[in-house]
Amino acid sequence: MFGATVLVPLLTGLNPSVALFTAGLGTLVFHLVTGRMVPVFLGSSFAFIAPILAAKEAGFSLSAIGGGIVAAGLVYGLFALLVLLIGSERVRRVFPPVVTGPVIVVIGLTLAPVAVQMASKDWLLAVFTFGAAVVSAVFFRGLFQMIPVLLGVGAGYLLALLLGRVDLKPLQEAAWFGVPQFTLASLEWGAVLLIAPVAFVTVMEHIGDILTNGRVVGKDFFAKPGLHRTLLGDGLATSLAGLLGGPANTTYSENTGVLAVTRVYDPLVLRLAALFAILLSFSPKLAALLQTLPQGVLGGIAMLLFGMIASIGIRTLAEAEIDFTQSRNLIVVSAILVLGLGGAVAHLGTIQVAGAALPLKVSGMALAALVGVVLNLLLPLKLEPEELATEEERIP
Repeated sequence: MFGATVLVPLLTGLNPSVALFTAGLGTLVFHLVTGRMVPVFLGSSFAFIAPILAAKEAGFSLSAIGGGIVAAGLVYGLFALLVLLIGSERVRRVFPPVVTGPVIVVIGLTLAPVAVQMASKDWLLAVFTFGAAVVSAVFFRGLFQMIPVLLGVGAGYLLALLLGRVDLKPLQEAAWFGVPQFTLASLEWGAVLLIAPVAFVTVMEHIGDILTNGRVVGKDFFAKPGLHRTLLGDGLATSLAGLLGGPANTTYSENTGVLAVTRVYDPLVLRLAALFAILLSFSPKLAALLQTLPQGVLGGIAMLLFGMIASIGIRTLAEAEIDFTQSRNLIVVSAILVLGLGGAVAHLGTIQVAGAALPLKVSGMALAALVGVVLNLLLPLKLEPEELATEEERIP
């Protein structure tokens, strides 16, 4: 789970030591809120890469970006309250696989240009890193099959060292022990409006991950400790991360994969992993090592990782046996893909904040998710072609 946790800050310019610290601390908070019964480690969320990069391009500081992540965590709290009021089963019906699947596809494919741009800095390193990760995922077995990110990055880094493409000076100058360089969040509404809506997407991701996690372990975490508690724990962890300058946290598939391979389901082990993450965060030497990774290596592993995210969305649709002969399913999936990948923006007017008019808009993944949810609720499950066929069968 280490690879995915530190890859997000490396891709977005955040501090990897802070990411490790907030992932560990957030995991402990999550376990406290959920009664210490869910075997989950919270890692960095890939869904927030695109909005963080967009916020940086718009000129927002890391402090303002942290404020946006804090707000995203509060959105989780609102969803937790909603689940508590209406029940988890109704929420599950609002976010079925026909909605969550294509949204996950959008998350992966939206990030594809980022991976290609980084890989283009050094295609030799990118292709070698990609190939090493593929060999690990396909030909290795057991635990090594579950860490293609780490093995791919390690192999790519060794090649870069051999080719003399790594600047080791920051690593040599870094101390062995030091406090992570936290960046306290600040409130800037422009950054909040840009980043916080992504929580509508990651809530779907959370629901899917908790459901899958429960299937692996053999427990229904929707019933106990309850979806409202897992959402609240994830939200508090995300807000805490944003407050300190770390990336948003999430329950993620690497966690579920490790559980499936090791068959170790004791939540205490995940809390120990959180403590290890916190300890590692106090090593500037480790942070310097991560920051010396060449762009080509990061691009190669991102090509694989972002593609795998999209593939997980396709697998979600396949495992749910979505019937694409039904027009309603085609329409829901098509709308999500086009709006999410096309960068559609819905302008909702402006709001007055501190005497300034700020545009209120929903765009990209958040807009695609909202439209998908609405279409899925409005379109009938039974369509005319099936009804007509039933009538024809009755004709003697």
